[in-house]
Amino acid sequence: MELKQSLGLIAPEILLSIASLVLLLVSAWAGDKASRAISVVACFVLGACFFIVAPTVCAGVAGPDVVAFNGLFTADAFSGFAKLLIFAATGAALVMAPKFFERTNSMMPEFPVLILLAALGMCLMVSATDLMTLYIGLELNSLASYVLAAFLRNDERSAEAGIKYFVLGALASGILLFGMSLTYGFTGSTDFGTVRAALTGDMSTGAMFAVVFVLAGLAFKISAVPFHMWTPDVYEGSPTPVTAFFATAPKVAAVSLLMRVSLDAFGMQADAWRQIVLFVALASIVVGALGAIGQSNIKRLMAFSSINNVGFILIGLVTGTVQGASAMLVYLAIYIAMTAGSFLAIIMMKDEAGAPVEKISDIAGLSRTKPALALCLAMMMFSLAGIPPLFGFWGKFVVFQAAVEANLVALAAIGIAASVIGAFYYLKIVKVMYFDEPADVVKGQSDWAHWALLIISTAFISPLGYLLTTWLGGIADKAAATLFLVAA
Repeated sequence: MELKQSLGLIAPEILLSIASLVLLLVSAWAGDKASRAISVVACFVLGACFFIVAPTVCAGVAGPDVVAFNGLFTADAFSGFAKLLIFAATGAALVMAPKFFERTNSMMPEFPVLILLAALGMCLMVSATDLMTLYIGLELNSLASYVLAAFLRNDERSAEAGIKYFVLGALASGILLFGMSLTYGFTGSTDFGTVRAALTGDMSTGAMFAVVFVLAGLAFKISAVPFHMWTPDVYEGSPTPVTAFFATAPKVAAVSLLMRVSLDAFGMQADAWRQIVLFVALASIVVGALGAIGQSNIKRLMAFSSINNVGFILIGLVTGTVQGASAMLVYLAIYIAMTAGSFLAIIMMKDEAGAPVEKISDIAGLSRTKPALALCLAMMMFSLAGIPPLFGFWGKFVVFQAAVEANLVALAAIGIAASVIGAFYYLKIVKVMYFDEPADVVKGQSDWAHWALLIISTAFISPLGYLLTTWLGGIADKAAATLFLVAA
């Protein structure tokens, strides 16, 4: 393929690269006073990337015409769907950040630059069709994320979160690199298509170890059990807009990458990796549900909620079918709205001095002091619990339906039972807000941007969201079919 055509396929990545470098120079010259302006420009850049990618998704583009740089990168509909979710979640994080950081005069222009660089890494991750591209994108995202976790330099919790994330992330990268080296050793290539062809037939013990180590490294990135240990501490210690970012955009990128690696590179050995993913899915559902019950900090509770939801998403991967992959994409789209909305509500919970309120006991009686905020947060909790008629129910429904149609009825039954356990801690938040005596701690005011984004998220996860099921399911089907077409 000609270089010109390859460059055309990576237009969003080129735009992100140029924009981040230019904004980095602007931040160096203009200083902290340009932080808000740089954030606004970064949002426009993400919007432009969104509109560049959208036609690819709607058209269900696939085939050799969208493969760039001799098989290192693909701009198909599957990667496009993931990128749309990444751009939306990243933009939401940028909207959340300025007001949060301005209270402590810690909003710096480097924040939107790091966010854009992380988005660039995630775009490379979801479009990777070679282990080398995969690792470059993953590390670009990770390096930016380590700095974001420790962004509040005067906050011990933030510094601790950054160190923990860095150390455990380095360990996960080592595991992933070892798995990649084994994959190359036993297949003779890092290209997904060649790896897939080489793993046809009986699988050697060495190749099995390669699959295990690669999946283990990726499981860390999606905070799946048993590689979830970092999640509660990092989510609690990081600034809340950063936590919201970690819980949404990188989650989409890592899950999409796991889907492509499993169904494409390791697609001929589905029976081997399916057992691993099955264990990880069930363990994540159970640990996420039980671990959240005793939490007193709402950000730690949301960390376990993230682990729990990853388990439900992975049920779709266990099926190994187009319908299962499509259900995962639908779930991810709904999950982004639910999680972003939840963290928005958390950011908007401030005391009289503007300090964040994170203790669950401090939001007691919120329905009487801040009824609109309490209603939005309650709807998010009900939706995360999968309680109809809110849209979160649909995400779980399509995943369980895919499992049933793949003759995994027992898995679906266990998932449904575990979702009932998980509903306990979501309902606990609602009970504290609506039935406990008011703690009268949340008194701070929120700006219009936060309210606008929260209203949009709440409307999406409300019963109005069901109006989008046909459209969302249609483009998810096209994206999932594209993935299987590449793997064929």
